[in-house]
Amino acid sequence: MSTPVIKIENISKQFVIAHEAQEKYTTLRDTMARKARKLFSFPGSSRKNNPHETFWALRDISFDIHAGDRVGIIGRNGAGKSTLLKILSRITEPSSGRISLRGRVASLLEVGTGFHPELTGRENIFLNGAILGMARAEIRKKFDEIVAFAETEKFLDTPVKRYSSGMHVRLAFAVAAHLEPEILIVDEVLAVGDAQFQKKCLGKMEEVSKNEGRTVLFVSHSMPTISSLCNRAILLEGGRISIDGETSEAVLSYYTSGVASPTQIDYSQQTKMPGDSYVRLHKVCILANKVPASQEIDIDQEIDVVIDYSILEDDNRLLPYPNIHVYNAAGVCVFISAPSTTQAHAKGDYTAVCRIPANFLNQGSYFIGIAISSFGKGVIVHLFEQNALSFNIKDNIYNVPTRLQVDGNVAYSGEVPGTVRPLLHWQTTKAL
Repeated sequence: MSTPVIKIENISKQFVIAHEAQEKYTTLRDTMARKARKLFSFPGSSRKNNPHETFWALRDISFDIHAGDRVGIIGRNGAGKSTLLKILSRITEPSSGRISLRGRVASLLEVGTGFHPELTGRENIFLNGAILGMARAEIRKKFDEIVAFAETEKFLDTPVKRYSSGMHVRLAFAVAAHLEPEILIVDEVLAVGDAQFQKKCLGKMEEVSKNEGRTVLFVSHSMPTISSLCNRAILLEGGRISIDGETSEAVLSYYTSGVASPTQIDYSQQTKMPGDSYVRLHKVCILANKVPASQEIDIDQEIDVVIDYSILEDDNRLLPYPNIHVYNAAGVCVFISAPSTTQAHAKGDYTAVCRIPANFLNQGSYFIGIAISSFGKGVIVHLFEQNALSFNIKDNIYNVPTRLQVDGNVAYSGEVPGTVRPLLHWQTTKAL
């Protein structure tokens, strides 16, 4: 195996948090009181009100990354993602552990990172190239590409302190991506840019990774973006690595972390149930072959999405209907389904069941949004619980020989292109 370009060995990072409030003004009385406390304190005695506390942002983090990898770093707020990237970017030092980096590193962690506010955009391009160790002639060769990508030609000779946050990001990413670093580190900062530019950046990151063999580390809270760009993901929880592997596995765990069962939610146990004055959602769950489903469902099993809800008032003007929105791990809407007919509901409790046939969804991770809407004066959305349920479709290839024939048709095995993988009816006849 090739030598990793990034090697992290047992990295930990500790911060000291001060709890003592900083006073803007200090009186003579305050000063005398503090001196008196110090005078009458005994050496070695423990103080109950310790003004400082230690916090471990990272604990014993280890992993290797090879050239050409596109690795997503994901986790909840406070999981340690930004701290890890700052250590890799040499902005801060780890408290313990060892890091080995092979090649030049370009980081885009905060708006305006690496830019001198008093210098113009043109001057900052050359400054960043020099920091990366590039000769002026090398930077000139890339200059036009950078300007064209950033779309900031009109403002090249304007000090960057006058740039908007979006312009900062455009130029900073263009510089980082085009000045040929071996390692490109990008934090959530891309969220500042518009959607079209974000798509352009993601395409560039994929291009430099696949075509030029450069390594990309990308932090984002957008799981569809992580899924579409990264071939590997690392999930951090509480400063430790929870999952390091397939992107779909890490994304599914991210969505379902902290949820007792990703295949069922009992909203009646919560302080406030989703809904409005007309409808309330009580419980949603997934059944596989009519029994409560585990997180992994075999591709041969029928899936029932069960929705328990109540109508709180009689209103013949409203025609309520439950509906489900199914997304894959890339954030692509696979389908939306609702009953083909609906009618006014009397006040009371109801259960709606939507059946997804076996051999329909492709192998991978899925998330179901639950909505209850009604026709009346236009369409009224009473509630929408996004990503309420999640599950994983698995095709156990070892069982394929036992189920090659399904109604006389040959079943697929493994993952195939497409958002769905239906087993449709085929018939072949010999021409006379």
